[in-house]
Amino acid sequence: MPGKTIFAGKAKRLFKNGYMKKIFFFLLLVSTAFIINAQPPEGDAKPGEYYGERVDPDGAIDIAKIPDMLAKKESFDTKIKAKIVDVCPKKGCWLKLEVNDGTTALVKMKDYGFFLPLAAKGKTVILDGEVKMKNTSVEELKHYAEDAKKSKAEIDAITKPEKEIRFTAKGIMILE
Repeated sequence: MPGKTIFAGKAKRLFKNGYMKKIFFFLLLVSTAFIINAQPPEGDAKPGEYYGERVDPDGAIDIAKIPDMLAKKESFDTKIKAKIVDVCPKKGCWLKLEVNDGTTALVKMKDYGFFLPLAAKGKTVILDGEVKMKNTSVEELKHYAEDAKKSKAEIDAITKPEKEIRFTAKGIMILE
C-alpha cells in the first residue's frame, strides 16, 4: 500500500508547513461571519427611517381594508399602514402586522433583500409591496414559531395549515 504512505507523507508536510492551520482558521473565520450575520440589524427604527426601497406614504390604505379587498382579487400591489406586533428575533427577516380584531398578516422581505431591527416592534409603518392570501403549511408555521422562540408545547400544538394574509415587502418606512 504505497499510496497510503505517499498521501500520509503529503498530509504531514501540509500540516508542518502551516497550510492545514491556515485552512482551519479560514473555516473558523467563515463560520464566525455566518453566526454574526444571523442577527437582526441594530437600530432604533425611528420615524422616517426606510428599509428596502424608499416608500412614499401618500396613498397608503389602512390594513383593516385588506381582507375585503382580497375577497375580490387574489393578489395585488398596494401600500398599507399598519402596526408591527412581532419581528423575527433571529434576523428581522419577517414581521407580523395587526390587521384587526386579533388577526395578523405575515410580511416577508422581497428577495430576502433587507431586514428590520427588533426595535420596529410596536411601531406603525407604511409598507409597499404585494399582498395575497396564502395557505401556510404546518412546517412553515412551526419554523416561524421556532424563530419567535415559542415553547415546545406551543410549537407541537401547530397541527394544521392556516390561511393567512401575506405581504411581500419591497420597502418599509417607519411612520411612528
